[in-house]
Amino acid sequence: MKVKIINKSAYPCPQYATEQSAGMDLKANITESITLGSLERAIVPTGLYMALPNGFEAQIRPRSGLAAKKGISVLNSPGTIDADYRGEICVILVNLSKEDFVINPGERIAQMVIARYESVEWEEVESLDSTERGAGGFGSTGVK
Repeated sequence: MKVKIINKSAYPCPQYATEQSAGMDLKANITESITLGSLERAIVPTGLYMALPNGFEAQIRPRSGLAAKKGISVLNSPGTIDADYRGEICVILVNLSKEDFVINPGERIAQMVIARYESVEWEEVESLDSTERGAGGFGSTGVK
């Protein structure tokens, strides 16, 4: 699938690290480092603008290494870039650790996955079909 992109960043367009990668890393398009204190958040620009085809979205997700090693996450994870959005892709990062985290220019800050979605048309009914789980909510399927 071809996607139109405008790259105003100082870095190459996002790319897949391996042939079977689902996501592409996004880089911080900043000129000076940003320090995120514990529990602080920042909107970090990428310098990228794109036009996704109808029926697709871009999901912005945390990078697993930053999350596991540094406690850095995407605050509205996954963030959604809609097909009709034409503004700059920015990432809302949050520092969930107790240590300051420095975001440097060009640092890989998140990953982007392009995904197909379906639009729904609601059909209001009086009841739903029954299932084994039923209305069981959080934790209802056990811990093992």
